[in-house]
Amino acid sequence: MGAMLQGRGRETKEIADLLGAARTGRGGTLVVRGPAGIGKTALLDWALGAAPDFRLLRATGIEFEMELAFAGLHQLLAPLLDRLPRLPGPQREALETAFGRLDGAVSDRLLVGMAVLTLLSEAAEEQPVLCVVDDAQWLEQATMQALVFAARRIAAERVVLLLGLRDPVQAPELDRLPTLSVGPLPDSEARELLAGAVHAPLDNQVRDRIIGEARGNPLALLELAPAKNPAELAGGFGLLLHGDDTIEDLYRRRLTEVPAETRRLLLAAAAEPLGDPVLLWRAAEQLGIRVTAAAEAEKAGLLEIDARVHFRHPLVRSAVYRLASPEERRTVHRALAEVTDARLDPDRQAWHRAQAAYGPDEDVAAELVRSAGRARARGGVAAAAAFLERSMVLTPDANDRLERLLAAAEAKLEAGIPDKAAELLGTADDTAMNPLLCARAEVLRGRIAFAVQRGADAPSLLLRAAQRLEPLAICLARETHLDALYAAISVGTLGEDAQAFAASARAVAPPPGALRTVDLLLDGLALVLTGERRKAVPMLRQAVSDPTDDVWAVRPHIASLVSLELWDLQPYRAVLKHQIDSARATGAITSLIPALGTLAGASLPTGKCRSAEGLLDESDELAAATGNIPLVYPRLHLAALRGDGAQATKLINTTIDDATARGEGLLVAYGNFTMALLRNGLTDYVGAYDAARLAVDQLQFGFLGLALRELVEAAAYAGRPEEAAAALARLREHTLVAGTDWALGIGSSCSALLADGEAADHYHRNALHHLSDSGCDADLARAGLLYGEWLRREGRRLEARRYLRAAHELLSAMGAAGYASRAAHELRATGERVRSTSPEAQNELTPQELHVAHLVAKGKTSKEIAAELFVSPRTIDAHLRHIFRKLDITSRRQLRGMSLSESDDRLPTSPY
Repeated sequence: MGAMLQGRGRETKEIADLLGAARTGRGGTLVVRGPAGIGKTALLDWALGAAPDFRLLRATGIEFEMELAFAGLHQLLAPLLDRLPRLPGPQREALETAFGRLDGAVSDRLLVGMAVLTLLSEAAEEQPVLCVVDDAQWLEQATMQALVFAARRIAAERVVLLLGLRDPVQAPELDRLPTLSVGPLPDSEARELLAGAVHAPLDNQVRDRIIGEARGNPLALLELAPAKNPAELAGGFGLLLHGDDTIEDLYRRRLTEVPAETRRLLLAAAAEPLGDPVLLWRAAEQLGIRVTAAAEAEKAGLLEIDARVHFRHPLVRSAVYRLASPEERRTVHRALAEVTDARLDPDRQAWHRAQAAYGPDEDVAAELVRSAGRARARGGVAAAAAFLERSMVLTPDANDRLERLLAAAEAKLEAGIPDKAAELLGTADDTAMNPLLCARAEVLRGRIAFAVQRGADAPSLLLRAAQRLEPLAICLARETHLDALYAAISVGTLGEDAQAFAASARAVAPPPGALRTVDLLLDGLALVLTGERRKAVPMLRQAVSDPTDDVWAVRPHIASLVSLELWDLQPYRAVLKHQIDSARATGAITSLIPALGTLAGASLPTGKCRSAEGLLDESDELAAATGNIPLVYPRLHLAALRGDGAQATKLINTTIDDATARGEGLLVAYGNFTMALLRNGLTDYVGAYDAARLAVDQLQFGFLGLALRELVEAAAYAGRPEEAAAALARLREHTLVAGTDWALGIGSSCSALLADGEAADHYHRNALHHLSDSGCDADLARAGLLYGEWLRREGRRLEARRYLRAAHELLSAMGAAGYASRAAHELRATGERVRSTSPEAQNELTPQELHVAHLVAKGKTSKEIAAELFVSPRTIDAHLRHIFRKLDITSRRQLRGMSLSESDDRLPTSPY
């Protein structure tokens, strides 16, 4: 190992610094990446030796092992499993279920990541912990996801996580983590390494040839140079690497020099990823391999067997497996299947049996399907896909084979690999399918198209699938119609007219009996899009009346559009709060991420921008930790309200460009709406008009009313009264039908812009009356601003000051800087001196700190808060230190006596 560290001073120092920081309580992660043989494994081994005071945990990813859910994680954490009883209940159950110690389903795969974090945190209380994972690119998805989640949240822990990653193999989940790139050795270091490896004299020309062909790869120098005898090296015979040769090829050539019996033992060890010597020797006995074969493997420097089975280098394992013929592999897997306990490890035995099969075998295929079910229950969707795909290959019956192919493709889509799902689905022969399978395949193609690129082809694919399902399964057909309709709305004007999809949906009557929420949503959306809004509103209102309905768990995005169409955010907030409470209670992080983000968006009309930002920060942090895409819609809205023209414009334009390229027309329209919102606040009414015009032209449903509101204001102030009047007429159609205080207040405020005298005064006052009761303080402040502007133009300066002052205070308090500046300008025009609004005090609590303080004030412990917020207890303690300092207190008891609310943005009391 020492030779492999030649020239690696920079790399060892960076790892040593990370270990030193962990000793003082600052944990961290490092992805050690580089090509095969470059020295990653040597660096990881060095780290283990440099941390004698750490608790050491180690695992290795294996390329050709089946994707047994959480297999790599179990390998890494096995020494800590005696600590499981110390974990919070949901975390303990999630990890025990993931490892097969409990029957049932993991409530959320990412809750396992939280359990990993807590388990490491618990162990680090006694001594620092070093986790080393080599060949991380071969970890199955479930383990990778859990480790990345924990890796992004160990900054306050005495924990170091080192992950070896081979280039150019892709592991996008690791791209967001700190990286240590290990490059080739410079020639000077390579010469020193070669001199230490070859003791015979070398001609300069031969030495230069060796160094040139090794290309700075230390493993090539150490392994290949000694492979030649001194006479060959001195005479310059035998090149190291030829053409496309790799380091793995070196090991393959070395393998041909050991006896056949030894190669068979090496193959059994390669195919048995647990590294269990007892299991290996049982398989060896089945294969008739003598004990002396192990001595030959150790003599060749390829394998060591002690408490575990260790290959000299991960590339040896790959070389052994690839060199073997298919028949040799089947023989070894058959032996391993026979010695694997089906009661203790049924899935691994099933996989070995599958690899040993010569051809179709329904018994093996059926067992793989059962393994897929167990994997899915443990949260290993990718593992379930792997089992199902292999099962499909081994299924003799054509119909069953197609059924399993579709199930495998669905699992791949659910696992977040839609390209692989499409590739697998592309192998299906539609002509061999029965009508129901054909329809399911069409549904899957549409879902894949929508997942990959929200593209214009997704709605048509889903519509065709829905139509195929109509005579076969009416309930499923209507659900697919709803998905097709939402896809058409999402694609917007970049695709086909959503009205055609609405008309098709209306032609399909619901089944007899009580209407499901899905049916109410489908019929309500279809009615709105075909011009019958008045009939649709009662249906949509009934659809969102039950926040606990299962439909919102899989289609929360539709609730947002429906609530905006109804001009009523309360049902939507109830849906989201139910999802958030449920997610926090069960640890369902994947559900929590979009729910937090969308609740932030629903908070913005209320003026609670600070609370919204806190929710978005938590959502974004969880998304980053789990590899999910952050929710962009509320970020655009918040940026527009904040009013930083240059920054917001850049964000909005970038989003519009990206959404246009993907074909996501709804996001393009939303971007234009937020641009109009921004420009109206900055008094760029021409720019606001242009953006609002685009948004209105691109929309048919949801926030069309909000876009019309921006268009009325922009057109009225930009000197386009005819366009303002036309937009107002359309807006009133929405607001009068909805009939909520929010809707009526917005309708009256916009009507005032086009009225004169007493009529204008009446509309302004009516707007303030309704909006004061709506809870939408952002819109209340804007209505007060419009009234104050009108009063000033009417020469009623004293009255104007009252409304402008109140608007300025409200807008400033909520952080709507653009609109606050507009109000300040108007106030100055009345002759009033405007008090500057200083930025928030430096010692004010952040949204996350406020949330923690609120939970402490309720009497919760650090461990309970950590479980709720998906961080470690030490992170909560770090937050508390900041809270105590900012509030000038010293104990939790003092917090419990304070009046704290994580949702209170402390807006001034409205004078309207």
